[in-house]
Amino acid sequence: MKVYIGIGSNLSDRHGNCLRAVELLQEGAIVVTARSGMHQTAAWGDMSQPDFINMCVEVETDLSPTELLNALKAIETHMGRTPTRRWGPRVIDLDILLYGGLVVQEEGLTIPHPHMHQRGFVLLPLQEIAPGVVHPILNKSIEELAAGVSETGI
Repeated sequence: MKVYIGIGSNLSDRHGNCLRAVELLQEGAIVVTARSGMHQTAAWGDMSQPDFINMCVEVETDLSPTELLNALKAIETHMGRTPTRRWGPRVIDLDILLYGGLVVQEEGLTIPHPHMHQRGFVLLPLQEIAPGVVHPILNKSIEELAAGVSETGI
């Protein structure tokens, strides 16, 4: 299944953390097939923290959405992410943005990512690798969604 994952870091070596996450993704049942550039972005939600480095990757995997979520959480823990306040600073953040054309609404897992269409720091990197991919709920391409978000702070 083709899946898109958002990657972000705003602590320590932000660029290195993102690159390390991409490496760790490939150690399991995941193959990274495309990678966006890295973008420095202002924090979202809680603005009183360092800027983020954000990027997106396209992957192929046979993992189910729940198995993939568990794999991403394991990578975050391995890299030193610890629970903090909502939208607080983090060593690494890995989010499932899109999982094929699936719509998933379960405890702890919502696909497509519920805020992705509002976030330039997600849409602009995602547009680099998947401009024609269509959001399965909004029925708009990533390129169309990206045209509607601000590039301020990116």
